[in-house]
Amino acid sequence: MTDPLHRDLLALAREAARRAGELLRDGRPSDLAVARTKSSDVDVVTEMDIAAEKLITDLISGRRPDDGFLGEEGASAEGTSGVRWVIDPLDGTVNYLYGLPTWAVSIAAEQDGETVVGVVAAPMRGETYHAVRGGGAWATGAWEGERALACRPAPPLDQALVSTGFNYVAEVRAHQAGLAARLIPLVRDIRRGGSAAVDLCDVACGRLDGYYERGLHPWDFAAGDLIAREAGALTGGRPGQRPSRELTVAGSPGVFEPLQRLLEDFGAWHD
Repeated sequence: MTDPLHRDLLALAREAARRAGELLRDGRPSDLAVARTKSSDVDVVTEMDIAAEKLITDLISGRRPDDGFLGEEGASAEGTSGVRWVIDPLDGTVNYLYGLPTWAVSIAAEQDGETVVGVVAAPMRGETYHAVRGGGAWATGAWEGERALACRPAPPLDQALVSTGFNYVAEVRAHQAGLAARLIPLVRDIRRGGSAAVDLCDVACGRLDGYYERGLHPWDFAAGDLIAREAGALTGGRPGQRPSRELTVAGSPGVFEPLQRLLEDFGAWHD
């Protein structure tokens, strides 16, 4: 049975993700412009990233004023309740800026340092994915009701469809491109969607066999990582480690291990 606190956190996360997703989908200005940049001139923030994070943090703090926050666009508070919200108000900002559909709102809730709730809303797909630790992974969409998620049965690695992402710092991106070139002959194919949260949920849905990326922040993977794991996928970083900025890997059991080993052998975790 779901912990009542976790059930309440999930309901709040789903509401916040839905409202932020509606704001981003329906409120996108035709003349959307870059508000500022982060790690490089191509790593952008728009006014809508900022507005969506404010909507989420205002809603959550209004209901739970003692909780902490960690958000991509600057939301940071320690909190005193033992609960911290890890928020990416717009994962896939460059896609959003260009009018591409692969972007999402990602909200996770941690309790005493462990992720217990994850919600990823992908408004242009009309889908939302969610999980509570120990309660499986679920999605709503064009179908009726909630659908239980399960990762794909593992194919041999050379028949696995794998997704990745690239850093916005040119030197790092060049190293990642070389790594992808080495990996392509060893798998079915590689995809680059542009949203880590969506990629992790696609592993959970069985739309991908595996996913890896270097350079992610906690807000990029916190919710999607839980959703993937609750759908039966394995996730981690370098061998024996959790997902981190060094490396994040997810995949069906049977794909995860050989993919992780290859990435370690290829030095995916360094420039």
